Amino acid sequence: MTDPFILLGVEDTVTEAELRRAYHQKAMACHPDQFQDEEARAEATRRMVALNRAYEEALRALENAPAWKRNLLSCGEAVTLANQLLKQGEPENALHQMLRATSRDASWYATQGAILMAMDQFESAEQSYREAVRMDAANIHYRAELLKANEAYRNSRSISGRLRHLMRKDRH
Repeated sequence: MTDPFILLGVEDTVTEAELRRAYHQKAMACHPDQFQDEEARAEATRRMVALNRAYEEALRALENAPAWKRNLLSCGEAVTLANQLLKQGEPENALHQMLRATSRDASWYATQGAILMAMDQFESAEQSYREAVRMDAANIHYRAELLKANEAYRNSRSISGRLRHLMRKDRH
């Protein structure tokens, strides 16, 4: 049998919702009730049966797929989604979305650094920005953010920095 994901026109990293949407689009296009001619109706029925089998097989494959393979995002999609969540004040969710990325580039590490800064995890943020700068040394923005993270980390280790951090925690 043909790969069910190819028959449905999707990749094997698709979500169940995307798979269902692709199935419904294909099913609407080849549904036998749309044809008056008996020959065309019979062909549509064969295509519909193949489509139903492919859909069931794809669903089983998704259910049995390892957790790391489900609901993955491209690097750009993960960065965009994480930036939206960060703007909404949800850094923990933003970090979770970043971990769904299939690859990591300089922008990924810079976004992770911004998220970690928002979470007051300055040492980890500095490491993320350092990696972004290593990958794209010409990017002045990454360098500036690395300096900010470095300063925030140094300040957080001072007594006054620790007191400010504790006072902020008490307000929340």
